[in-house]
Amino acid sequence: MDDPAARTGRLNMMHTIFVDKNRTADFQMTRGLRQIIDNDGNADDIVAFIQDKNLPVDEIEARNIAEAVLHEPPLQGYLTISNALQWRLQYSRVILQAGAVDGLERVR
Repeated sequence: MDDPAARTGRLNMMHTIFVDKNRTADFQMTRGLRQIIDNDGNADDIVAFIQDKNLPVDEIEARNIAEAVLHEPPLQGYLTISNALQWRLQYSRVILQAGAVDGLERVR
């Protein structure tokens, strides 16, 4: 509710979901990376995947990321991240999965 006279506003929080830092990655990106690893993929496969997704990294950094992913595969992320013109987050998957997945907890 806005109070123009007092120049204040009130926001009533109806629902809150805690997303553990290990679950904040992009859903599709982590799903793809995990599938590559499950299919015995290597660093070249991961670099190609990163390039296909048009991530803003050069080939050297893509190779560094690929090696890190192979060394320590990510947990499945649950956010939807768009890097079109600006980074945007979408939370519908988090809302649907809260309470059913470790790291996605309904607080209220």
